[in-house]
Amino acid sequence: MTDQSGSTAVPTSPTHDPRQGADPTLGALVNQLTTQVPDLIRSEMRLAQAELAQKGKRVGVGIGMFSAAGLLAFFGFGTLVATAVLALALVLDGWLAALIVAVVLFVIAGILAFTGKGQVQQATPLAPEKAQQGVKDDIATVKGQRA
Repeated sequence: MTDQSGSTAVPTSPTHDPRQGADPTLGALVNQLTTQVPDLIRSEMRLAQAELAQKGKRVGVGIGMFSAAGLLAFFGFGTLVATAVLALALVLDGWLAALIVAVVLFVIAGILAFTGKGQVQQATPLAPEKAQQGVKDDIATVKGQRA
């Protein structure tokens, strides 16, 4: 770039002081830092918000698909139960076939309920006991109570 006198013009920036040579002053750098850091943080926050919104939409669609799959599996299981009743009805009365299938389903449900109850009892209390003890040990070590 040349000005009207024919000399080359040096582009200037808010942090560039032509009297100081090529390096900006410390005050100019600090000023630039204090104005640019909040802008950078805001832009990162907007990016994170947009990314979370996009991921949230995908999660919502995925949960909807899982729900639809669960509902269809429930209907499929109901159809299998009806098939079992109809198959037994070929050799027994219909009411007896339905009763037998219902009793088998209740027995399976009872076994699952008792097994699940045992699993829940093993997992309680829900507090992370090992982690709590580790923190207590760390605090005691820092205080010098343990070596």
